[in-house]
Formats: sequence, C-alpha cells, structure tokens
Amino acid sequence: MKCLLIAVAFAATLPAGAIAQTYPDRPVRIIVPFAAGGGSDVVGRAIALKLSDKLGQSFVVENRTGAGGSLGATQAARATPDGYTLLLGSSSEIAQYPNVASNVAYDSVRDFVPIALIATVPLVLTVTDGLPAKTTQELIAHAKANPGKLNFGSAGPGSTTHLAVALFNNMTGTQMTHVPYRGSAPVVTDLIAGNLQMAIPTMSAVLPHAKGGKVRLLAVSTAKRASALPDVPTIQESGVPGYATGLWTGLLAPTGTPKAIVDRLSAAVAEALAAPDLKGLLASQGAEQSGGTPAQFADEIKRELAVWKEVAQKTGIRID
Repeated sequence: MKCLLIAVAFAATLPAGAIAQTYPDRPVRIIVPFAAGGGSDVVGRAIALKLSDKLGQSFVVENRTGAGGSLGATQAARATPDGYTLLLGSSSEIAQYPNVASNVAYDSVRDFVPIALIATVPLVLTVTDGLPAKTTQELIAHAKANPGKLNFGSAGPGSTTHLAVALFNNMTGTQMTHVPYRGSAPVVTDLIAGNLQMAIPTMSAVLPHAKGGKVRLLAVSTAKRASALPDVPTIQESGVPGYATGLWTGLLAPTGTPKAIVDRLSAAVAEALAAPDLKGLLASQGAEQSGGTPAQFADEIKRELAVWKEVAQKTGIRID
C-alpha cells in the first residue's frame, strides 16, 4: 500500500505532457481474465501486438482465469495505477458477473478507468454432432423432452457464456446441467469430444471448427447475423424473440491512472483499430469492431450494468 501511495503521489507531481511523452518506458502487461484461445484472449493478443508496435514497448498478455473473469479483474483493480497493468475487460466480468455473484471484490465503475471499447464477439449456439438437433427449435424440443439431461459448458459461473445459456433456458422453458470451465476454448474441445451436448461459446473459439463435422452451429446470439457466419440465423430468427447478447471487450486501467496515459492509450487503440490488418484479424474471428472515446465506453459500461441487473432480477440467476 505504501508503494502504491508513493507511485500515485509521484505521478501527480509530473506535468501531463511529461507523463505522456515518457510512457511507456518499460513493458506493459494486459491481464486477460479468461483462458488462451477464447474471444477475449484473441482480441487481447491482437491489440497488444498493435500497441507494442505503436508505443515502442512490449504489451504482454497475461491470462488470469476463474470466477467468470472476476479473478483477473480483481488483480487489475488492485494494481498500481501507473499504466503498466491494464485489463482487457469484457461484458462478462465488468457488467454481468457483478450482477449475479456475491462478494465481488471490485466495483466496475469505481475501480476502473475506461480507455477504449474494442470489439464485440458474437456467441454461437453450438451442439455436438452426436445430438439429434439440427435447428434451434429441434434443440429446444429435445431439451424439453430430456430435462436436466443435457450438459452445457461455459467459461465459468457467471460468465457471459454461462448467462447466455441461462437466459436461453429461461426464455425457452428448458433445463440443462451447467459444467463450468476456465474459458470458451476448452468448452469447444469437450464439445468436439462429445463430453458436452451444447454450449453458447464465443465465435472466435468455435469458428475454426465450424466445418470440422464434430460440432453443429445452430444460431448466433446477437440481434443481427454475424458477418463471419452470414448463413447462420440469429437465435431470435430461430424462434426465441427478444434474445440478444454478445461479449464486448475493451481496455481499462485501475482508477487513479493518470489521464495523460489514458488519453495516449485511447489514441493508440483508435489508430490500431483503423489499421486494415487488425480489422481483418478481428473480422476473421467474428469480432465486430467498436472503437470510441473513454467517455463513450464509460456510458456503455453503465448501460450494460443496468441491462444485466434487470435480467438478473427477472430470471433469478444467482451465483454464490
């Protein structure tokens, strides 16, 4: 705590221009609170590479998994606010988990400074090839005929991929058994192996296996069809009106990080998102590019917190 106070006090004595000119002068770590290979990880590594190129220092991804992304978020919130520890945050641990879990160790608005919203990754309603369901409606019918017998995987209790299925079950009157993992990638691995029957993982985790014959992609979670899977209908189109969700990702810093550093990072992310190669990479992973100012990102976080608070109240979803 003493070191933290000294760092903050020292930063406060430096002119904003001097801070911006000297930052970064050593490697920066970006905490990704999910396993390698998932939607957040893919976006995090892509933006880290671009920031390394643009700012002349290494931006290194560090995966800290568990508890719906909240373990990594907690670590980032407690880090020294000097710009050298950032969070590749997502709607999971920033907007959703705090609304359904007890004893979350951070406040999404109080403890973080938004830097830039980066992208939204659609989720995909996916079943193992061995399941006799080729459409969303066939899946619903099969689940209703076998209540509690279908196992679904998620990136962890309270994560976006858990709540996506919980919301699906609530809206369709189905019951399935939750099997938590530490990211979407291992969920897809077990879907391919037939150890799970269904999931709604991130598109980036499932897209490489779309034509492998071991899993079947029934529908995407977002309100509109995904550009990476234009022939796959939305869950809404498939007979579940009003269903829409996704996994947005954005860069955040611990509260107290100097504004000059936040502004420099925000500008660097904006430049990175304008680069054709990053646009192409995000598109190849099914990510829909976002962008915008720190203030716009802050507004989006507050909006999402309100949305998922209402969903949690209506569905009764609670993670203890």
